[in-house]
Amino acid sequence: MLKKIRNIGVMAHIDAGKTTTTERILYYTGKSHKIGEVDDGEAVMDWMEQEQERGITIQSAATTTYWRGFQINIIDTPGHVDFTAEVERSLRVLDGAVAIFDAVRGVEPQTETVWRQAERYHTPCVGYVNKMDRVGADFFQVLADIREKLRVEPAAIQIPLGKESAFAGVIDLISEREIRWKGDDGGELVYSEIAPDNMALASEWREKLIDALSSVSDEITELYVSGEPVPPELIRAELRKAVLKRELLPVLAGASRRNLGVQPLIDAVIDYLPAPDETAPALAYNVKTDETTEIPCDPKAKPLGLVFKIQNDREAGSLCYIRMYSGKIEGGTAVYNIGKRKRERVNRILRMHSNKSEPMDSLSAGDIGVIIGLKVSQTGDTIGSEAYQVILEKMQFPEPVISVSIEPKTVSERDKLNDILEILSKEDPTFTKRENEETGQLIISGMGELHLEVLVTRILKEYKIEARVGNPQVTYRESISSVVERRETFSRVVAGKETAAALTLRLEPLPRGSGNKYVCAVRRADIPSEIFEAVESGVMGALNSGAAMGYPCIDTGVTLTEITYSELTGTIAAFTACASLCFDEACRSASPVLLEPIMLITLVSPSEFTGNVISLITQRGGQVVSMDLKSSAGEVKACAPMEKMFGFMTALRSESQGRATFSMEFSHFEKKT
Repeated sequence: MLKKIRNIGVMAHIDAGKTTTTERILYYTGKSHKIGEVDDGEAVMDWMEQEQERGITIQSAATTTYWRGFQINIIDTPGHVDFTAEVERSLRVLDGAVAIFDAVRGVEPQTETVWRQAERYHTPCVGYVNKMDRVGADFFQVLADIREKLRVEPAAIQIPLGKESAFAGVIDLISEREIRWKGDDGGELVYSEIAPDNMALASEWREKLIDALSSVSDEITELYVSGEPVPPELIRAELRKAVLKRELLPVLAGASRRNLGVQPLIDAVIDYLPAPDETAPALAYNVKTDETTEIPCDPKAKPLGLVFKIQNDREAGSLCYIRMYSGKIEGGTAVYNIGKRKRERVNRILRMHSNKSEPMDSLSAGDIGVIIGLKVSQTGDTIGSEAYQVILEKMQFPEPVISVSIEPKTVSERDKLNDILEILSKEDPTFTKRENEETGQLIISGMGELHLEVLVTRILKEYKIEARVGNPQVTYRESISSVVERRETFSRVVAGKETAAALTLRLEPLPRGSGNKYVCAVRRADIPSEIFEAVESGVMGALNSGAAMGYPCIDTGVTLTEITYSELTGTIAAFTACASLCFDEACRSASPVLLEPIMLITLVSPSEFTGNVISLITQRGGQVVSMDLKSSAGEVKACAPMEKMFGFMTALRSESQGRATFSMEFSHFEKKT
């Protein structure tokens, strides 16, 4: 039953306690019988060897558990900015999310990034302020931080009883009672009346909760104005409506490491986050009618699902994680990959619990599972039936900005390395590989130094390939800076038969960040559609090969303005080659420019070192975008070329006695000076 399903993600900045909190949720709901600690490398959700060694989440892990008769599908996402694609694809298919905030640090840079991703997909959220037992914890400062940085109204539904080492429990502002936890594992909740000493603070914050709700609920406003008491059931019902519209963010408090505060968080997931049929219908593009259509969550409709993650298993092959939006898929049946126009067979369906699984007979609308047997499906593909061909909205992933060369130590291992790189790039859309035509080296690219370090370690250790790895290099891009129109004629004799093609392309620069655009301005009934597809294929291939230096082209508009076709000599291969040649020649006369990646850097430093930190970034060609100087620590946001940021962490530590931290994410490409 759809009303009894919750698809949620756990998202936050690195080290805010996402996996620790998820481990407690699994323990209290009876899914695991022992609390797994991240620090000990025993967390159920961090199953990869690298995750256990580094103590961080690298891959999003899925699991299913049950609470109060509800099925909760949970995806634990990474917090490090290099693995932002894992968060992106998880949020794309989830109905709600738990945003975890560090009680000491408040809203951190990566929290802002994942919040923007949640906004893009209109994902309703519940907030949880973790680490209330840490020195410097301040629940009310975190609320102010949320309001200021995330531009959302936080509605505290709990306030903490004490803080730091004195943190003992919470006051539930809705039911107006204190909650404490008993036992080493925090499994028993003890409820009591609010103590007289805490009554004034509790009344003040309950008033603020009612006030926040009255701004979005007429019913509560009437009771509030007339001075009548507002019943807890009404508060929960109206708060749920506000959360589904993303008007309010209910916030809870706890200390997951000490097993305090997690059970009310699970209740909040059930009470305030949406069931699959309560979210806006998914948007899809109809292949046959060229129209956008809405897909309501209906288990009895035609099957339609989105592949949001591929994971390679040595024994089972590709594990395709699928979110079903409509209809039902059963094991042993055939499905249709709509984008690739290929039929595939569903051998088995599994429900995942991290890296373990249990078999399922079928997968219905609103649910998340894994299908084994799909050979050609990739991240972002739509699975359905030939009778109803619509493609669900694809995910947008950031461009890789850093590269290293990788060479096997023996020639015999080159094919094996190529196969492994193919598997890894299928698993991770932000990881790409190419061969340098001049040197013959294999070049792999990713989102950052840690991202590539993790992937290289997997290649060397997990797949046992002996290889030499080069130093990290910046991945540049190319573009053009002037409008050019060029005609190209292609003629070759292949196997004794003449093949010919002729066409005209117009190239123009597009605004930064708009991507490449191909337009066919010629439509003729006497020319087969395969010829137009061949021209587009040739242009797209040439865009990836670059304009002058072999780096991929971006922000380039290409228009086919004229085409000459003969039934006797016109072939697909001729038009593909002609389009590619025409593009290359046009690029050379369109003033090509080299673009370098500019990174957005967020630095957090004790106030006494802020001047040194700013000086350090300006020495590397960076520009300060904004500064937020608080009494204890200052936050500086700056933009700087990726090329100048190698080794920055070492310099930053020496300038700040190891007390400053920074995070870096791709911002945009800019002309290299």
